[in-house]
Amino acid sequence: MMDRKLWFRGGPDKARPAGRTTPDATQDEAVAPEGPDPATAAVAGKRLLFINQYYWPDHASTAQHLTDLAESLAARGFECHVLCSQSRYKPGDPAPSAFEIHNGVQIHRVPATSMGRRTTLGRMTDYLSFYARAVIKAVRLPRFDAVVTLTTPPIIGLVGTMLRRFKGSTHVCWSMDLHPDASLALKRMSPRNPVVKGLAWLSDFVLRQADRVVVLGPYMADRVLMKRVRPDRVTTIPVWSRRDEVYPVPHATNALRKRLGFRDELVVMYSGNLGLAHTFDEFIEAARRLRDRSDVVFLYVGGGPRIAEVRAAKEDEALDNVRILDYVPREELHLSLSTADVHLISMRPEMAGIVVPGKLYGIMAAARPALFVGPPHCESADLIRRSGGGVAVPFGDADGVVRVLEKLSGDRNLARQMGEKGRQAFLTIHEMGPCCFQWLELIRGLTAAPQPAPRPALAPIMARVAPAVGLPRTQSRS
Repeated sequence: MMDRKLWFRGGPDKARPAGRTTPDATQDEAVAPEGPDPATAAVAGKRLLFINQYYWPDHASTAQHLTDLAESLAARGFECHVLCSQSRYKPGDPAPSAFEIHNGVQIHRVPATSMGRRTTLGRMTDYLSFYARAVIKAVRLPRFDAVVTLTTPPIIGLVGTMLRRFKGSTHVCWSMDLHPDASLALKRMSPRNPVVKGLAWLSDFVLRQADRVVVLGPYMADRVLMKRVRPDRVTTIPVWSRRDEVYPVPHATNALRKRLGFRDELVVMYSGNLGLAHTFDEFIEAARRLRDRSDVVFLYVGGGPRIAEVRAAKEDEALDNVRILDYVPREELHLSLSTADVHLISMRPEMAGIVVPGKLYGIMAAARPALFVGPPHCESADLIRRSGGGVAVPFGDADGVVRVLEKLSGDRNLARQMGEKGRQAFLTIHEMGPCCFQWLELIRGLTAAPQPAPRPALAPIMARVAPAVGLPRTQSRS
């Protein structure tokens, strides 16, 4: 087994800019021995396809993690391809090219609508338009040793099921969240609806047919096992942050914090997507109760379908202690996350095991304490308790949020100690290197196994379907 210290920390194309250092830049670094790497030689010629609606340069969480993984595996010798959409996570951003090679990864983009995530109709339209084009493109591409499908859009894993059956590719479902479980839990769909029943059955079928299902934590694994997925096919690999990308920056040298005009205030930040799975009433109530304290500021950085409600509360109630900013570029994430003194995370109780907020790992990487509001037993709450990197407060407990913030405001040393504990846990478990090493071992093992014989019936079918969506009748290569 390869020494983890030799596992790449961002790849040759992810080198830190000149003059930029991190607190851990000299720790745990090892020089690879000269000569050919046996691990790289073993995967030479193995071809991987990743399918997800978003990829670089989008800032969606799935896009960033997939970019890290694809580039890391490409650096280890795999031939990596990504199938994604030309439409952008943020509507209005310019569409990238249909094909390009970025950091060793071949990116195939298909046209799709870009109505955005503000309405269900718009989101469904974007999903379906990408899905239709992705199916055609995936069949037209050559055969891959392994296909990894994510969960945007929902049930995109069905493309992997098709490629497994008709082209003999190994299929890995990377379960970033569970659908339609999320919509059912939020009561946005009725379990009695026959269409919803059909989608649920199809989603579970895709998971059961996959050669591996990669989940983000033990609670998600429990839910997947309840769908009658074979236990030996379920693998837990958490998502991550990167030590060379997110690291603590002292307030005194943080250019972003200075630009925002902060001095000695306790900056309480919510960073990232504020989605339907999250709760924020407790945070707004805390802002109301602390509105007369000039030393506490609530800063929302990002967006999402519910950010409009935060903006409305700020304006309607004149909450001057609430500030809202757009997403920052990924290269400034270390400055943004380090601007905070405390970070807020939330999740509705019914979403335990369905989603796992990945923002916690960036918070830990920045050595800042996390204040989590949500179910007492879930991946986030358990990690915060085990690491000592913050405090978990029950769902609906605005009093608890206020008490924690008042305590940390009066004891900045306690906040620093929590942040340091969180960072140590991050470096051990949730840094990109160890997590991508687990993926390397998984993919290397799967592609070394004998591949099932493909069934040759799909290409003729798609040759008849292709003209209906405006594509030429070119046969797929196998």
